[in-house]
Amino acid sequence: MESLQDSQQRRMTLRAITWPIFIELFLQMIMGSTDIIMLSHISDDVVAAIGVANQLVFFAILLFNFTATGTAVLISQYLGAGLKKDAKQASAISLTINLGMGLVVSVLFVIFKGPLLNIFHLDPDIAIIGYDYLSIVGGTLFLQAMLVTISAILRSNGFTREAMFVSVMMNLIHLVGNALVIYGWFGFPEMGVKGVALSTAFSRAAALVIAFWFMYKRLPIRIEWNDYIDFQLTHIKKILKIGIPAAGEQLSYNTSQMAMTAITALLGAAALSTRVYTWNIMSFIMLFALAVGQGTQILIGYRVGAGDFAGAYKQLLKSLKVSFILTIVIAIVIAMFRETIMGLFTDDPEIIKVGSTLLLLCLILEPGRTLNLIVVNSLRATGDAVFTVKMGVLSMWGIAVPVSYLLGIQFGLGLAGVWIAFIADEWFRGIVMYFRWKSRAWEKKVLVERKEIVAS
Repeated sequence: MESLQDSQQRRMTLRAITWPIFIELFLQMIMGSTDIIMLSHISDDVVAAIGVANQLVFFAILLFNFTATGTAVLISQYLGAGLKKDAKQASAISLTINLGMGLVVSVLFVIFKGPLLNIFHLDPDIAIIGYDYLSIVGGTLFLQAMLVTISAILRSNGFTREAMFVSVMMNLIHLVGNALVIYGWFGFPEMGVKGVALSTAFSRAAALVIAFWFMYKRLPIRIEWNDYIDFQLTHIKKILKIGIPAAGEQLSYNTSQMAMTAITALLGAAALSTRVYTWNIMSFIMLFALAVGQGTQILIGYRVGAGDFAGAYKQLLKSLKVSFILTIVIAIVIAMFRETIMGLFTDDPEIIKVGSTLLLLCLILEPGRTLNLIVVNSLRATGDAVFTVKMGVLSMWGIAVPVSYLLGIQFGLGLAGVWIAFIADEWFRGIVMYFRWKSRAWEKKVLVERKEIVAS
């Protein structure tokens, strides 16, 4: 088996880490878009219902990500400092924490699915579709809780190709499952939304099995059963030091997006469908920033763990340059073919027209989002997570939500007003975070202390 020592130098470069993350995200988004296209063959109402329901699901997944994010940063710093045993123990503890949290969240989703969907004031027909979906997908969220944690562990150890394979297999299984239950292939009953929900749950279960196999096959030190119940407070505190602020920031973002979706719902079902289609396309534009951001987080975690602050500082600047170029190019390409791309999702001329306008606005939006994503991931990788959540909450609720209501509803700009609010929020946060990085205040936030390395 390839050891960490033998393979670390080869795997710990931006290109080596990022390309599997990029492919993973790219295939996820293609399959996600295909998922939406397949659902649109049922009806636009189904797309709207599942799009809204998935916001609640994503909200729950962000809860799981607070442990996964804290673990990813801690493992990167531990490995950078050569503390492999500590990295192994932190991995096991994070899995136990997220399993417990996942089981609680799954039960709550099943019990409170009605009140949760009522937040969006959906039409009764759309709400009923959402209830069916959440009963199954929400009830099996504990599978996703485990899956995001193992994926974070694999990536932090440099095994981004393995994490990519797990994600690709999950999405392929889900896609085939959707085809069986939506189109009735090979004699399967056409089960509609319930079938799609079952397909989602089954694909996550299959992916979890594969992820566990990779974790036990690849990690340099094998996790033992007693590691899962050995709750060492030192590791837990460090995970929470990153995870809680990261969760606060992500929860703030997700709840602000839910608020903006509720504002969009005031514009009608067509606006909701337009938002789902356009957001799905936008995901391709920010794909490069997401991949580079995740790869940069791992590299910077290693470097600050090893005490190489100068290398960490330069890595952020290098990553920003790469991400800006790629994001701007893909944004221009999508803007050029915006109407054709929107036409893949719907034949409604009004949805195509409004969605095309929003894609033009993305030429301004996406560079700001790129700046924000890369720098926030980098600050978090150093341990400087509290600052990012403070500024995130301030911007999301002080700019994004009120400005979207003011422009979209009060001034009558509709979805264009909501997108302008997105632009203001992303650029403000990105610029503030960049100056935080330039200040180098993050050098004092590193989780791994020098005395720990000496003691090892």
